[in-house]
Amino acid sequence: MEFFVFLGSLFALLFTGIPIALALMLCAIIMMGYMGLDDTMILAQQMVDGTSNYILTAIPFFILAGEIMHHGGISARLVKFAELVVGSARGGLGYVTILASILFAGLSGVAIADVSAIGSILIPLMAAAGYRKDRSTGLVCASSLMAPIIPPSLPLIVLGVTVELSIGKLFMAGIFPGLFLGLCLMAVWFIMVRKDGYTQAARVPKEEVVPIIVNAVPAMMMPVIIIFGIRFGYFTPTEGGAVAAVYAFAVAMVIHREMSLRMMLDVLYNAARGAATVMFIVTTAYTIGWLVTMAQVPQQLIAMFKDLTGSPLLLLLTLNVMLLFLGMVLDLTPIILIFAPVIYPLILAAKIDPYYFAIVMVLNLCIGLLTPPVGTVLYVGCSVSKLKIGEVVRGMWPFLLVEAVVLILFIVFPQLITVPMKLLS
Repeated sequence: MEFFVFLGSLFALLFTGIPIALALMLCAIIMMGYMGLDDTMILAQQMVDGTSNYILTAIPFFILAGEIMHHGGISARLVKFAELVVGSARGGLGYVTILASILFAGLSGVAIADVSAIGSILIPLMAAAGYRKDRSTGLVCASSLMAPIIPPSLPLIVLGVTVELSIGKLFMAGIFPGLFLGLCLMAVWFIMVRKDGYTQAARVPKEEVVPIIVNAVPAMMMPVIIIFGIRFGYFTPTEGGAVAAVYAFAVAMVIHREMSLRMMLDVLYNAARGAATVMFIVTTAYTIGWLVTMAQVPQQLIAMFKDLTGSPLLLLLTLNVMLLFLGMVLDLTPIILIFAPVIYPLILAAKIDPYYFAIVMVLNLCIGLLTPPVGTVLYVGCSVSKLKIGEVVRGMWPFLLVEAVVLILFIVFPQLITVPMKLLS
């Protein structure tokens, strides 16, 4: 019964339109009342405990690093490098978009930052070159979903902290699936180029080749430093976030010199506001998670799905259908914080690799970022392109479809994730 009280109160509050963190706090109060807990200090204590995890410190550091990279001219240099590598192909700016998103994913770890940074540069460029604006916006939005999968990924950090998985191993698990998704998007773009009749190719003058490479190398070194540092134990994921922030600051202020102290103050403000929003949700979701555990909701869920734990594939399909629905009505981070502690006992009972499922879960929830009514990436794409939601969805559906196909492939063939993960780890 506690499970239905939890879900019923949560969705009833969400449909009122109040902010997610307040909805979670009120849901916690309702759960406490139902469970007979009348000590209000429990709520305050659990919220404080929710922020006391050392690994969570990585979140504001990586947010700050992404903000510096975005405002310090780094994204423009990555776009120029991508244009140099793949721009000469037919429909080259589309391949540039995907490659630039892969490169920027290794800097930001957040899909919204990716679509904002890359979209603000490439959507006007593609429109000026004669591309359909809805198609180019759809491609930018779909490509941004690699950011939460390719390390350093903030959703993977949150998931790792929530269910106590190694952040380093999660990062290693996300490398190949993120790159594989990028290759699949390129394959779809190859078809769409011919369907839409694009012939444009972006050619870089020879005299600009060396400066473009030199300017892009400092930015591209950041994910390399972070991944190798964590992989070989030179620093923890939290320390990696601090290294990323300091490195981004050095690149923007010392190497490129495109960020003034006034701009730095704005960057710090934006990063602090973004981190505060995330951490407020973390504290309230942690409280919900504690109450759900006390009410033995995971055990109730295992009892409900006990017939499926003997069939991992059927369980995966069932859970992914549920996650797709949740992704349409909730944002990615709250779903991870609220439902991962409930779902993961099922995963362990079915003897499914928890790191494999982490990638599948994050990719599934990323698809929800592109679908109304809570498609945050979709709304940012509309804001950047000045198009209506329906227009962007019309241009995006081929890419959204291939991302759904990739998700199904990962469910049916888990070796696509587990084998590269073992090789890298």
